[in-house]
Order: sequence, then structure tokens, then C-alpha cells
Amino acid sequence: MIKPHGGRLVNKEVSGDKRENILEYLKEMPLLMLSRRDLTELENIGVGLYSPLEGFMNEEEYNGVVEEMRLSNGTVWPLPIVLGVSKNKAAELKIGSKIALASQAGKVYGILKLEDKFIPDKEKEAQYVYRTRDRNHPGVAALDRRGEVLLGGELILVNRLTDLPFTSYRHDPIDVRREFRKRGWKQVAAFQTRNPIHRAHEYLQKCALEITDGLFLSPLVGETKSSDIPAKYRIKSYEVVIDKIYPSSRVYLTVFPVAMRYAGPREAVFHALCRKNYGCSHFIVGRDHAGVGNYYGTYDAQLIFDEFAEEEIGITPLKFEYSFYCTKCQGMATAKTCPHDKSYQISLSGTRVRELLRQGERPPVEITRPEVVDVLIEAMIQQEEN
Repeated sequence: MIKPHGGRLVNKEVSGDKRENILEYLKEMPLLMLSRRDLTELENIGVGLYSPLEGFMNEEEYNGVVEEMRLSNGTVWPLPIVLGVSKNKAAELKIGSKIALASQAGKVYGILKLEDKFIPDKEKEAQYVYRTRDRNHPGVAALDRRGEVLLGGELILVNRLTDLPFTSYRHDPIDVRREFRKRGWKQVAAFQTRNPIHRAHEYLQKCALEITDGLFLSPLVGETKSSDIPAKYRIKSYEVVIDKIYPSSRVYLTVFPVAMRYAGPREAVFHALCRKNYGCSHFIVGRDHAGVGNYYGTYDAQLIFDEFAEEEIGITPLKFEYSFYCTKCQGMATAKTCPHDKSYQISLSGTRVRELLRQGERPPVEITRPEVVDVLIEAMIQQEEN
């Protein structure tokens, strides 16, 4: 099986006597209350999903990632993983101290060994990471909301988040790797999505399944922009069709507990490296991966992989063209496989599908399965009520 990024799977979770000893000293530590998003990042680092990271980035690591997409030791890493706080809160915290990281309710989930605190150049980060300073970009908007000062340092995970949806589909990287070994999978293709499944997805997934031992379906369930279909409907869309379109012995579904950055090319590399940590050898990269609006070129998320040597990334990107249903071919195809002109192609954007649903019309069966359309209608009704 492919090795985790950096060579080993990070594990910062403590248990037993070590955990009990740490908990005894919590009252002596300053308390820092985090958002749910930051607590999730803490947990993702702790269980090794972000291997080789062992904590929130210090200034050197942050600058290397922003400017060159590399950690200080040269390892490829495309996105800053940081913890932001206000200037007033940062002034209260001393370098070298241990800080208890808690929820807004006061429950402690981790310990930060504070090694660094610094003020980043947000304008620079926006331009390098998102390729824009436009505040209408959801990633840039989230960056603006982040605290002015970043805290860097190694983490210890003492408690896990428990009040989470999709518990049956939540698996740590080490557990996913065990499952792959149990199934005898060595070559595994991962598919990332923040959208409900449709025929184009099926086409890419089945093409990948033809050349690998198994398919790792990994829908993102972290924070997304308000216009995206809510996570519960994305998961439900897979549940209503997964047993009908795939052999159960060759598919494994695990939710991806990460917030969307909408960083396009850089986020495609990030998504690939996280799936490498799960044990996947291949990663499907389609049209405008992790994109939003018109900030990135159609295939920029594929081209970025060419900027690195194969061994630096490790996981193999499977680069697919835009797919559509061809009435002449009578099946799904891409420009690489179909000789017919656009008059024979049936394809709809997610935006157009939502427009049809709002108008009370069902998308054609060549684009979306009827069972999935029912889920989308349910989602649209829920969004309009809210």
C-alpha cells in the first residue's frame, strides 16, 4: 500500500495514563475557545489526515506553503493549516506555554504547545492561494474573517468530537488503511465531491474502477458556501444509488471532514494528499476541481500536478475531460472518446440543474438518475424553507 505523505501516518491522540496526566494539568493552562471549524482542523491533524503536519503552522512553514507550496523540509503541501486569533487574545498567550483548546461550551479537545505567533500578510495569502483578492470569493471571505494573529505549534488531541452526523461513514485514515488491507486493495482510486452524484460522476468513477482494485468515495461534509447542496443530501444521493450502480465489494464510502476552501488548483493537490493518507494510490481530478465562479481555468486543477515530480506527490492524478451524454454514441463520453458535435451532447451545470428544479422541472435522466432527482427536490424545498 502507498505510504502516507511524508512517510508515516501522524498520530497525536493520547490515551490511557498519558491522557489522564495531561487532563490533571488543564486547570493550570490558559483556555482558548475555538470554532467548530478549527476544532475539526485540530482533530484532522491529530488523526493523521493532514500528515505530515503535527500542529498548526509556524511562520516559517506558513510562508513556505503560501509562496512555494512546500514545508520547510521541502515536502509538498499546498494550503496553510493555521489557527487565527485576535490581537488581544494573542497578547495574553506566551511562547513556550501550553494552551488548552476548547469548544465554545468549554470542553477541552486538545493542547497547543505554543511555538510561534505572528501576523500574516492576508493580501499575499489571498493572491497566492486563491489567485485573487476579490472578497466575493468564498475562500478570501473566510480568510478575512480569520483572526489577525496566527498561533503555531505542535498539537495533542485529548478528546474527539462526538456530536457529528454521518457517524457510520466516519473513519480515520488508519481505519481506512486497515479496511483496504482486509479487502486486499493495493490500487485504490479516490473521488472527492461536494455535490450530489450524477451521471458524469458515475462515468469517471467507473473508468477509474476499471484500472484499480477499489473505489474510495469521499464526499466532503465540512463547511461549504450556502448555495451548495447541504451535506446530508449529498450523502443521501449516494445512499439511494450506490448499491444499484457499483459492486459492493469494490466500493468504500467515508466522509471527508474538511471545510471547502474553493482554492481550485491548490485545493486539488490538498485533496489528493489527504486521500493518499487514507491509503489511496489514485485520485480523480475532473473539470474545475474545487473551483468557484470564474477564478480558475477549466483544467488548472489538473495542470498544477505537472509542477511537481511524481515522487513528490506520490498519489497518481487521473485527469478526466468534461463528460457528457452523447445521443449518437448512446452513452457517456468526453471529447477524447466522442467524435460527434455538440448538437448530440446533453450536459447541464449544477447551476442549471438547480434552476430546473426551482421551475418544477426534472433534469433529463441522461444527466441525473430519478432517485437522485428526488433527493435534490427535497434539498431545494428545505433550502427555500430556510
